[in-house]
Amino acid sequence: MKHNMKNPIILTAHSDRITSIAVAERNPNIFVSSSRDRSIVVWVLSEDSNKNPVAKKRLRGHSHFVSEIDLSSDGKFCISSSWDKSLRLWDISSGKCLKKFIGHEKDVYSVSFSEDNKQIISGSKDFTVKLWNTVGQCKDTFYEKNTFSWVNKVLFLPTKNNSFISCDWEGTIKIWDIFTNQIQTKLYGHKGYIQTITVSPDGSLCASGGKDSIIMLWDLQEGKHLYSLDSGESVIYLCFSPNRYWLCASTLKSIKIWDLETKALIDELFTENQNKNLSKTNGIYCTSMAFSTEGSQLLTGYSDGQIKIWSLIN
Repeated sequence: MKHNMKNPIILTAHSDRITSIAVAERNPNIFVSSSRDRSIVVWVLSEDSNKNPVAKKRLRGHSHFVSEIDLSSDGKFCISSSWDKSLRLWDISSGKCLKKFIGHEKDVYSVSFSEDNKQIISGSKDFTVKLWNTVGQCKDTFYEKNTFSWVNKVLFLPTKNNSFISCDWEGTIKIWDIFTNQIQTKLYGHKGYIQTITVSPDGSLCASGGKDSIIMLWDLQEGKHLYSLDSGESVIYLCFSPNRYWLCASTLKSIKIWDLETKALIDELFTENQNKNLSKTNGIYCTSMAFSTEGSQLLTGYSDGQIKIWSLIN
């Protein structure tokens, strides 16, 4: 297999598992990371490509694990969710918390900005998804009656500020209409909980993965299953490349990269203490990923608190 990625740059600023990495669509100079150490770190990339990104600010305030973060498209604001049942909106330049969002009854696992950055959704262990404005007011709550399943991940659909997608512990993906508070489509197929979903930049495709080791690709326009990829291991995290037809999947053993045009596995990234021939990884695995805005780097966070930046060879 020809390798597409150089050996990674390694960054250390967190003392516990990385839970999320976020980039800003219109500001390629920064990214943010969150961790079970209860903090968020703002990283600034150097204009000199030979210099590593620098940790500029640490945002503190959550009293439990920070579960997920999202950046506004201009990179000026960050929204975070936490096991402390709250969300927080942060000003990136000052590092100050602008607003605390209270309303969920249990741990909040996921959070997402709408494409226009005017709305926020959050998914929780309390079985609900909540819709918020940017001043912390809960505008609506979404839940399916007689369904008692933790909401693991929520995402606004690109180009559609009136729809979002969620996945849950029962292995179901749901597409919701915000205006009607109704489920538009349910996608079934996984045998076991879904750990992660991601949506392609144009909003046409969804990829999902979890306990059953199968990555399922879905046509969001038609609401149907297209095909599956076998990752060989439980899937921890998924992300699409912003400008190539690639899908990355992290598992307990490695990060796998598929070219979706050919459905071929084109690269596999191992951590330093991982060997292709060994079944054990010393407990260290990739827990979160995001491509840089221009798609030339893959930012990966690990269970030991390290961040690794893999650059495309060409």
